[in-house]
Amino acid sequence: MMQLYIGNKNYSSWSLRPWLLATQLQIPFEEILVPFDEGGSWDKFRAFSPTGLVPCLVNGDVTVWDSLAITEYLYESHPSVWPADKVARAWARCAAAEMHAGFFALRNQCSMNCGVTVSLHQVDSALQKDLTRLEELWRQGLERFDGPFLAGDQFTAVDAFFAPVVFRLFGYQLTLGEDAMAYAAHMRELPAMQAWLRDAIREPWREVSHDQELLAVGDIVEDRRI
Repeated sequence: MMQLYIGNKNYSSWSLRPWLLATQLQIPFEEILVPFDEGGSWDKFRAFSPTGLVPCLVNGDVTVWDSLAITEYLYESHPSVWPADKVARAWARCAAAEMHAGFFALRNQCSMNCGVTVSLHQVDSALQKDLTRLEELWRQGLERFDGPFLAGDQFTAVDAFFAPVVFRLFGYQLTLGEDAMAYAAHMRELPAMQAWLRDAIREPWREVSHDQELLAVGDIVEDRRI
């Protein structure tokens, strides 16, 4: 069975993507969670990942060490990873790649922390630009392919790539348009998303530096971590 190495569920947005994709599509895998170390985990993660980063998928003698590469590897044997329609599939790949390589203000100012709710000190122009583009992109997919998912009526990889954004929207009390927020709420209620969230808030590990990043951008108004 394939092994998927991931980091802490509370913090690791990159780990969430392939985990959610495989879980939601019922692709068998063994989860191996390796907690982050304060100050860096490169040496420890190098035992299974060439880059010293997570996620990393190991399938026999095949190692795939990037979330987008993992997605394409899974697609080779599980076509439901991407939309069946060629047009929808092209759009979905572009949108996923844009998330993979962009939205830096959203990533940097609103780092993933599933167990807390934060009141931001401000939404600056860079973050607002990302939110505007996010809403535009989601609306385009929902309207063009008729929802309720971004590329049609089935959950696919493009939804998995935006799953960490869903947690960020609610965790940082960010607001988009009605259709975008309805999509985010629909995503949050997926059984796999709820399972990830339950595990995240029960984790015993804390990263002091990560929590300090939150306090630099806002105030923690609720901490649900156990």
